[in-house]
Amino acid sequence: MPSLKSQTVLVTGCSTGIGRALARELKTAGHRPFATARKVESLAELAAEGIETLQLDVNDPASIGSAVAAVVERAGRIDVLVNNAGINLFGPLMELSVGEVRAVFETNVLGLVAMTQAVFPAMAERRSGRIVNVGSVVGVLPTPFAAAYCATKSAVHMLSDVLRMEAAPFGIEVVVVQPGGVASNIADSSSRGLERFEAPGSRYHLAYGGIRKRAYASQKGAMPTPDFARELVKRAFASPAPRIVRLGAGSDTLPKLARMPAKMRDQLLSGRYELTKIR
Repeated sequence: MPSLKSQTVLVTGCSTGIGRALARELKTAGHRPFATARKVESLAELAAEGIETLQLDVNDPASIGSAVAAVVERAGRIDVLVNNAGINLFGPLMELSVGEVRAVFETNVLGLVAMTQAVFPAMAERRSGRIVNVGSVVGVLPTPFAAAYCATKSAVHMLSDVLRMEAAPFGIEVVVVQPGGVASNIADSSSRGLERFEAPGSRYHLAYGGIRKRAYASQKGAMPTPDFARELVKRAFASPAPRIVRLGAGSDTLPKLARMPAKMRDQLLSGRYELTKIR
């Protein structure tokens, strides 16, 4: 299967994990990546390796406009946008603040839409471009104590499916990536403050072990990030564009679990994450 060559690629969320590895792999594969992050100093290592870096906060329209304009000024165009920036949030939905949940939707969903709208006009004008949206297998499988993340990734999948149809007349392709477990620090960064659910004041304190288990579930047997990035570039940049790319630990088995009878699935996941300890 042929692959896209020498693409100018804008990647969001490159301070750590998938985004950082992806920027490196894109350069190795002969593309011209622009690695971005909210804090540009977090990209110093990539810059030292000769990868072009930019400050970009997907929640800030001015920041988005500046970053897109900078890429176009330097490279002349943006061939591919990889919407990778995202945040996670663990805990029982009824004990998370609305503000915490809103922040996940702002970054994972609205930030993605804002980024795509920023690059769409120029792609549509030249009748060429590709949008790669990073969703998750938990956008297919609902898991306890990750409601906001599951919901935002499900939204990413649906938005992408609609956009694929709406963008096709303009020669723009849309790829959805649904990672399983990929080695990263997302569990650590998303687990700060979990101790509040261990306190007797939490109605879920008896399931605290399950909450922590869910927070670190993606890191059990996780796919090494460089391997994930290498395979992702190979698949997501294939021609013709795939609709869905699934990679990482559990990326095949978890969608099958999602297709189980709902009652059986709910019982299985409730037991795994210790909700059955609450009486």
